[in-house]
Parts: sequence; structure tokens; C-alpha cells
Amino acid sequence: MSWNKIFAIIALAAAPLAAQSGAAHKAPKPPKALRLYIFDCGAYKNTDPSMFGFKKEEVAVLDMSVPCYLVVHPKGTLMWDAGVVPDGDFKADGSPVSEGGAVATQPLKPQLAAIGYAPEDIQYISFSHYHVDHTANANMFAASTWLVNQAEHDIMFSGKPAMAKVDKNFSALKDSKTTILPAASDYDVFGDGTVIIKPAPGHTPGHQVLFLKLPKTGPVLVAGDLYHYPEERNTDHMMKFEYNKEQTLASRAKIE
Repeated sequence: MSWNKIFAIIALAAAPLAAQSGAAHKAPKPPKALRLYIFDCGAYKNTDPSMFGFKKEEVAVLDMSVPCYLVVHPKGTLMWDAGVVPDGDFKADGSPVSEGGAVATQPLKPQLAAIGYAPEDIQYISFSHYHVDHTANANMFAASTWLVNQAEHDIMFSGKPAMAKVDKNFSALKDSKTTILPAASDYDVFGDGTVIIKPAPGHTPGHQVLFLKLPKTGPVLVAGDLYHYPEERNTDHMMKFEYNKEQTLASRAKIE
């Protein structure tokens, strides 16, 4: 058999494999109404409430969850917050990872995949604020449009040290398509009043919260670190290292 024939047979045999491996990923069809997915992106165990002005007996639950959220709207998708441990830090055996006092038991990308989504399916990326427990997987969404206000953008890329800032986790966002949000007014992501980003500065210069109007659940506020414990509501208790305590109190009053 000539080499040309052998090559032709090999090429024909490989064609189905090439077609299979090159099959394009397809995101789920847009839903008819707004949906919210909540992912387990880690937790802080047995936290010290004295950092927030409380005694242990004054707080019902000391553990703090670290959720990530995917908002799926008929007109697009929004990833809100991206966890405390980068997916790349997980070991091959899938064992839990502990970093900076937080523990994560599963990476984010497989959780997205379990509901049919890949990072490239996410139209918008935004965060309540830049702290490491909210932006660990930010670089995963560098191809999305980043929704951020100027004050938060500036502190993230100032080049100066700041509390709980891990620059390498969000460095790719510097070259992302970016929409600068208004500093003092709401931003309606999809234009129908169901997904609204509200400025709530204080915890960080550009801290923000996410208001959702879900068809079955009704109004839901994803508050980020506007509060850490439920016991903080209707009090002046807050984190000792708050960026601006007066701003935090004003933001809480406005959001309430």
C-alpha cells in the first residue's frame, strides 16, 4: 500500500474524532423569566465576632458562607462575585483548599458546567467589592463585560497595597471591556427593573449591592459585605477595618 493511501486512511479515521473534539459548546437557551443560581464558593469557619464589635454569645452563627451568584436573564447573564479560592489552586484530587482562613471544597467552573454554562457564556461580570473572598476567580471572566464604578476600579489598579487585595486574581480585568457605573445612582443591567446594581460605598470605596426582582421569590437583595452577621442590621456594628464607617452607615440607611 502506498504512503498516500495510508495517509488517506489515517485522515479519514481521524476526521470523526476531530469533529467530536471541535464541537462547539452551546449555552442553555435563555429562560423566559429571571433566574438566580447560587454556588458554594467556600466558607470562613468559626470567625471572630470581636472584629465586628460583638461578643461570641451575641452572634448566633459564627461561620460565614462565601457564595457566588449567576443571574440568568432572558437578555443575558451576569456573574456576581467569584469566590475566595481560585480554581487553579485546587489539587488534582479535588480535596478542600484552605487559604487565608477560608476553606473551599469545590471549584467554581465545574459548578457552572453542571448547569450548562461555561465562562465564555457570561455576558457581564461584577462584584460587590474587590476583596479576595469575592474576586478569586475574576480572571476566569476576563472576556465578559466588567460592570464597576470608578472608585472601585481605581483602588483595584492603583498599584498600592490595600486590605484583602490580591492583584493577581483580577489582573486580567484590566484589559476587559469595561462599563463604568454611575457613582451615586442605580444601574439597571437589562433595562427592565429586575436586575439593578446599587452603589453602597463604605466597606470599600466602591462597594455595591445587587437588587433582584425574581418572578416567584419576589425582591431579593444580594448585600455583599454591607453586613457580615444578621445581628449587624439596625446597629452601628461593623468591621473594624471598614474603609469608611460613615459611608457604610449612610449606605445601610439608604439600602434599608
